[in-house]
Amino acid sequence: MQEDVYTLERFIEDLRHITADSADERQILSRVRPLAHRLALSRTWLRPEHYEADAEQGFGVHVLHEEPDHTPAVFAASWLPSRGAPPHDHGTWAVVAGVDGPEKNVFWERLDDRSHPGYAELRKTGEKVFGPGDVLAMPSGGIHSVVNESAQVSLSLHVYGKHVNHTERSKFDPEQRTETIFKVKLK
Repeated sequence: MQEDVYTLERFIEDLRHITADSADERQILSRVRPLAHRLALSRTWLRPEHYEADAEQGFGVHVLHEEPDHTPAVFAASWLPSRGAPPHDHGTWAVVAGVDGPEKNVFWERLDDRSHPGYAELRKTGEKVFGPGDVLAMPSGGIHSVVNESAQVSLSLHVYGKHVNHTERSKFDPEQRTETIFKVKLK
């Protein structure tokens, strides 16, 4: 194996050091971002089964690594053509790197004061299509939606401060102005 090839194992080791060194999300995001970019482009961890997705959910979530306490967690996410995820937060910081195909991210701002459980007002603030090697870093509380507008399954690498099914994570319906719990099915 070439010495300069970046592997999942090296990434996990680096991620453990970064999260042990600091609890500051901005610092963690700035340090994880280039490493996620490097791992996404290395594709040393990529397996054919990572392209499998749940038809009902519209995407697949494949756990690549998770610590016993669920912090941090690394996933491969596959997105079916013309499918995606509604506006949601992660309940933790997140770094997402494109691996194969496009992934359109729409960014949202929450406008209400969170005083009414189940109610949320959102406003779209922007959007960007991310491709292989592009990286999105989101602090806790960031809200985005995702869609694969291509005709092929797309794939991205996701790194979270904590496994998203073990956080207080929400999905939103901007038209109905609702907020509900968001758990994902794992492959």
